[in-house]
Amino acid sequence: MKKLLQVSLGVITSIGGFLETGNIATSAQAGAAYGYTPLWAIVLGTICVIFLVEMSGRFAIASHYTIVDGIRDRFGSNIFLLTASVVFIVNLLVLAAEIGGISLALQFLTGVKFLWWSLPVTFTAWLLLWRGTFGLIENGISSLGLLALSFVVAVFVMDPHWGEIAKGLVPTLPSKDPLHYSFIVVGILGAVISPYLFYFYSSGAIEDEWDKTYFGANRAIAILGMSFGAIITAAVMVLAALIYPSNGIEDIEGYEQIAMILTPAFGKWGLCLFAISLGITCLGATLEVSLAQAYLIAQGFGWNWSENMKPKENPAFCLVYTACLLIAMIPIVIGLDPLRITIFSMALSALSLPFGVVPFLILMNDPTYVGKHRNGWIGNAAVIFIVAMAFVLSIVTTPLEILGG
Repeated sequence: MKKLLQVSLGVITSIGGFLETGNIATSAQAGAAYGYTPLWAIVLGTICVIFLVEMSGRFAIASHYTIVDGIRDRFGSNIFLLTASVVFIVNLLVLAAEIGGISLALQFLTGVKFLWWSLPVTFTAWLLLWRGTFGLIENGISSLGLLALSFVVAVFVMDPHWGEIAKGLVPTLPSKDPLHYSFIVVGILGAVISPYLFYFYSSGAIEDEWDKTYFGANRAIAILGMSFGAIITAAVMVLAALIYPSNGIEDIEGYEQIAMILTPAFGKWGLCLFAISLGITCLGATLEVSLAQAYLIAQGFGWNWSENMKPKENPAFCLVYTACLLIAMIPIVIGLDPLRITIFSMALSALSLPFGVVPFLILMNDPTYVGKHRNGWIGNAAVIFIVAMAFVLSIVTTPLEILGG
């Protein structure tokens, strides 16, 4: 019964950790521009992230290493520094997008411009990290992300044509602006397969002291948690496809348009529901990305690390997440568009995937670390294919999208 409760709590936490501003923004953009057609990208990304999250938990259980520890130990400092640098920079952009998401949610609720909220939001996140424990962040804040189920409820209220939705699960390339479509697919894959997610997950397994009895629980949490999170993400795309094209909107220019996505289903309460869902999911992601940054640097350089320690016991660890929050706040303070930051960071996330994933896959096939629990060929093939596709698409589309506006 205790293990079942832990699995249930882990699944709920995974849902909250899966959905954040990147998923919401890219799915809304995709639904407005291409209807249900890009749904397959969510499915493909979810398959990949299920494999990666399950692997990261399995690696931590079998080796008693985090992914970062394993990369440093197996490949040495040069490969670690390359991997850490790429992942760290991309995570900073993702963190800026999450702070922007919370600030925008507060703008929708209060009418006060988002840039004025950036400092209080950053301070609140820092205070939760400084005073909180891993359990509070993992099971408390992230679990509140269940409010995002309002997107799924809204889909049933809107009663879409389910046959048309099913067609979107089959990969297709539309004739309308295929370059932009490919860029949106890259953004979706980057949002779903966020490197910080499985790096954070492996550290969480060590924080929670998972042992050999957790292999089954780890698999259940990865499959169920990521799948339910994907359903909510798909619901955002379906709602966007139902609402925006019929109102003449095919290119979402700001979160102000996305904020109305629940209004047709819930009336005047729709905006409040959206703002609360956005704010809470982004807060959970802000805390997780900040911790992922601190884990990455502290583990890589052999410092003390644990969110369960007091700050005086691991000052360098706390300094890293403090510095990251302050740096990530800057684009929001100066008023840069949070939606543009989000879309750009998701595309770069897809571009960075090989740097974070390839060393990890090598570790997962090294019996020195995982013994008999190393990967099978199906998991290897699925992850390599999806990551390679995301990387190639991002190489082709991202520069052209930036140059072409």
